[in-house]
Amino acid sequence: MSDIEKLKKIASQVRRDIIRMVHGVQSGHPGGSLGCTDFLTAMYFDVMDYNAEVFTMDALNEDLLIVSNGHISPALYSVLARRGLFPIEELSTFRILESRLQGHPATQEELPGIRIATGSLGQGLSVSLGIALAKRLNKDPKIVFCLMGDGELEEGQVWEAAMYIGSHKINNVVAVVDYNKKQIDGSTDDVLPLGDLKAKFEAFGWTVIEMNGNDIDDVVKTMSLSKTLSAEGNPIIVLMHTEMGMGVDFMMGTHQWHGIPPNDKQLETALSQIEETLGDYS
Repeated sequence: MSDIEKLKKIASQVRRDIIRMVHGVQSGHPGGSLGCTDFLTAMYFDVMDYNAEVFTMDALNEDLLIVSNGHISPALYSVLARRGLFPIEELSTFRILESRLQGHPATQEELPGIRIATGSLGQGLSVSLGIALAKRLNKDPKIVFCLMGDGELEEGQVWEAAMYIGSHKINNVVAVVDYNKKQIDGSTDDVLPLGDLKAKFEAFGWTVIEMNGNDIDDVVKTMSLSKTLSAEGNPIIVLMHTEMGMGVDFMMGTHQWHGIPPNDKQLETALSQIEETLGDYS
């Protein structure tokens, strides 16, 4: 089995985890989680250089990923657990009172893999900038990746950080936009059009590349390329085209599943479409 096929198997199991976690508590955000599954799987199982055996907040001499769109926590938690950062069985405690796996990740829970509380959208790129500057002071050559939702780009703080990063050529930051063109209330075009994102970021001094975020092979190649391109001096942003609800036919093509859990019948239908590859958590 090729490395890409192994990643696809992991992603399939992660999608099953997402559906079961959100159904189990009848709460959570399945749509964006399913759409970002391939990206998160590729990053944690292939692209990033980090120590999965010993988690440290400082991430010295390690790549790290800030998931600014924290509502996709089901996908993040599943990937972290499947990578071995905490017990897989703990996924069954998602969104339960006093669980470490809250609906939006928080550092106070001291969950391995979580370095920022991401309940409020728009802050991750600023945090990534701060971490990147700290890495420079520490002469740490590794990369700070930051995943943001496209609806999140409606927050002004994102553009303050983007302007600073571009003008000061903070090239150890690689930003990724989950460009599914959907948000909680509808399409981004209807709620607040984003315009030409490529031109906007280029105007701020970023190098812009694009990829299919639901093609793991493309994700691995493009994100690996982003690390290489960052050495040329400009910060990199990846416009990642995804489908909200990817992998479950009735969740795709609509924004409706941004934050709605499936009922029992929908759970059965969804799981019938996603192969169990690594064993469901109990």
